[in-house]
Amino acid sequence: MAISLGTLLRHYKRSDIQEAMVRAAEDKEIAVKYGDKGFGKRPDVLRNPRDVIEFAKNGATSFHCSEELWTNPLLIETGKRKEDLDQIRKGWDLILDIDCKELRYSQIAGDLLVQALRYHDINNITVKFSGNHGFHIAVPFQSFPEEVQGVATSTLFPEGPRRIAGYLKEMIKPHLAQRLLESEKDTATIAKNAGVDPAKLVVKGQFDPFEALAIDTILLSSRHLYRMPFSFNEKSGLVSIPIDPLKILEFDRATASAENAEVSKHGFLKIGKTSAGEARKLIIQAFDYKLPEDKIEAATPKGIIERIGGGNRPGFEEPQFALQEELFPPCIKTILAGMGDGKKRAAFVLVNFLRSVGWQPDKIEERLREWNKNNKPEMLRDQDMLAPLRYHSAKKKSMPPNCENKQYYVDVAICKPDNLCQYIKNPAQYSLRKARAFAENAPKKRGAGKSAEENKGSDTEQTATKPKSDKPTENMK
Repeated sequence: MAISLGTLLRHYKRSDIQEAMVRAAEDKEIAVKYGDKGFGKRPDVLRNPRDVIEFAKNGATSFHCSEELWTNPLLIETGKRKEDLDQIRKGWDLILDIDCKELRYSQIAGDLLVQALRYHDINNITVKFSGNHGFHIAVPFQSFPEEVQGVATSTLFPEGPRRIAGYLKEMIKPHLAQRLLESEKDTATIAKNAGVDPAKLVVKGQFDPFEALAIDTILLSSRHLYRMPFSFNEKSGLVSIPIDPLKILEFDRATASAENAEVSKHGFLKIGKTSAGEARKLIIQAFDYKLPEDKIEAATPKGIIERIGGGNRPGFEEPQFALQEELFPPCIKTILAGMGDGKKRAAFVLVNFLRSVGWQPDKIEERLREWNKNNKPEMLRDQDMLAPLRYHSAKKKSMPPNCENKQYYVDVAICKPDNLCQYIKNPAQYSLRKARAFAENAPKKRGAGKSAEENKGSDTEQTATKPKSDKPTENMK
């Protein structure tokens, strides 16, 4: 879409726009695009508000900046070794780039990523509309610790943001798949809206939402640029405006027209409200998390995992046998008694919980069908009930949402804590802890003077170590 020179000049001559763009350009390499003529010289900088309008008078249509922060961007030279770039790099901002032909899908993915970042205790999250089909979600470098396991965080580029983006993608993947399926009738509709081949959406028999939309991870590289806030997007003619991170789902493209674009309190990469080191948990867990084998080489160069650690610390000790229902927490028992509202969310929680406590897929499906008979006023359709199981990876197990996630527990009225709940963070931990307690107390309950032969088959011992015959018995691999 051609943007008239008058529109460009009226927009870029606004003092509030100029000042916002110069703030966003601090310590960053800048590249100016001149329509279909391509980019101007690199590296470049924006240091004065008047620079913006001067570039526009010379034909500039959009402005782009680096994720990396430099001591002096003009010292950057193409072809420099990583070690040399590390010497002049001050740090890097985390920028997650979401893109999909269907904006609604980008909105859903953006909302989930914001939730995932907040889950990691990060408060300084800013979001901007990319100007066309997606969003940029950002966490400033100041939120990260100075070092990670003795390695300067400023040197962890592009490895750091790659690991974080890959980790967050895996974290939201099942939720994104479920939300997209809930929003449409089937994968064929999703494929049509996203403009992709329907056959590509199903990978190894499972719906892969990242075949419908992209979250930029692999393209993160040194000197990677993104569109600056308040810059035009040449394809759409819209402006890349910052928005409220908690209202991505309510975003209206009309607010991004040149006539409506406003410099509001919702800035992009605002430093003032940052708590130093608040993203420590995120970056450590990202390096600890083992990405799927088919992605790990692309996501992380060899050697960085050894420097930081990664993929070896288990987050949950899986039980050797499937745990019985008498060990389940109150929330899971409440679900199993039957649901009115929130049945889809309950099915998602139930599938992840049962897999985490040792149940195999065939037994989970059997129990889901039994559970569905208790749901009122009507049962879930098979498609909705079994979606979390069918579209969940057969190889990778995910914990159910943590107890603090009100959307899955409090909001659907299944959070009914007992005395043990105050000591756990996840329903699966509840059952494992209870199983341990049974095992520890089992010898005391057998009674003094009884032989090992007399104690064989004790209900208490079976509860602590393996399920009864009518429950799943397969080991978790």
